[in-house]
Amino acid sequence: MKTYEGKRNMDGLAVTVDGRRLDEHYGVKEFTRWGFEWTYEGASPQQLALAIVYDHLGDRERAIRLSEPFMKKIVADLDNDWVLKGDEVARAIEEIEQSRH
Repeated sequence: MKTYEGKRNMDGLAVTVDGRRLDEHYGVKEFTRWGFEWTYEGASPQQLALAIVYDHLGDRERAIRLSEPFMKKIVADLDNDWVLKGDEVARAIEEIEQSRH
């Protein structure tokens, strides 16, 4: 199961998946060119949401569709430093999709 991790430090932000840098996945959808952010709702947090969901699912259309609700439900509420396990990502996706039916 994958582990996503974000940290703020003097050099800026770092987001990893299983210890490797998480790609922004601009080729899937570009909400911003400014990279990732979290703790609020906006374009950079939505880019992070898209990247996590796309990395987790591997499904472009679902990732685009889920990026805004995942950003609002999860990314906007993350602490400065955070860890998300794959099962937490899966559970959030399931809750979002169930609430839309």
